[in-house]
Amino acid sequence: MLSKVVIPVAGLGTRVLPASKAVPKEMLTVVDKPVIQHVVEEAIAAGFTEIILVTRSGKQAIEDHFDHHYELEAELARKGKTALLESIRDILPAGVEVISVRQPKALGLGHAVLCAAPIVGNEDFAVMLPDMLIDNAGQQRDMSSMAAAWKTSGLGQIMVEGVPEDQVQRYGIVDCAGVAVSPGESADIRGMVEKPDVASAPSNLAIVGRYILPARIMSLLKDTQPGAGDEIQLTDALQTLLSESGLQATPWQVNCSTAATKLDCYKPM
Repeated sequence: MLSKVVIPVAGLGTRVLPASKAVPKEMLTVVDKPVIQHVVEEAIAAGFTEIILVTRSGKQAIEDHFDHHYELEAELARKGKTALLESIRDILPAGVEVISVRQPKALGLGHAVLCAAPIVGNEDFAVMLPDMLIDNAGQQRDMSSMAAAWKTSGLGQIMVEGVPEDQVQRYGIVDCAGVAVSPGESADIRGMVEKPDVASAPSNLAIVGRYILPARIMSLLKDTQPGAGDEIQLTDALQTLLSESGLQATPWQVNCSTAATKLDCYKPM
């Protein structure tokens, strides 16, 4: 059974400056909850019980959010504000643990995942990037569907989404050899490329920040040399894993670019 999920939260948040200058981007709110709580709740709903945060200095607010605040809880209890008290007391259900490890230098996503290796050990595990929130509207297009596909196939899973042609250079892109795949299904991945230009992109299926990976990926990351941006790229280690054992793409939702001529195109939802 899968129990561990790695959530890298060590980034500087430059894309949302100045909001993230003094507040970790993961603590910015969506409605009444910070982004990181939405992601952790998604992980818990999928059955994960060990949440591993890969963090750095200046991000203590994230760890504090999942800890008890005894003074605040006591004051809310004294004033009889039961609903508010429950909203902060029950952030983590019984049996769920949040563990933090440090990424001492910003050396890329692959390096961030590798920082969690001592805790992950020899177990398969998930990776969730808090840059993306998944709204599954009760349709099981989240980590639950990926975990089910992993259990069935025994292969690592990567969540993808169809993006417009002019945006492929912003993402890691997977190649499923033109196989049409619908949400709730999986397809074998033939290749991956990090941020390709439009002319060389093998498809419009972008990696959207949800992975289920075998323990073997940690050994591969140790041997992965810096790639794009002079950083240790998770995509590079996944390419090696692909040649060894295979990987599958699990679509969250699939859209076509109307201008897609060279890209694989799938029916929109």
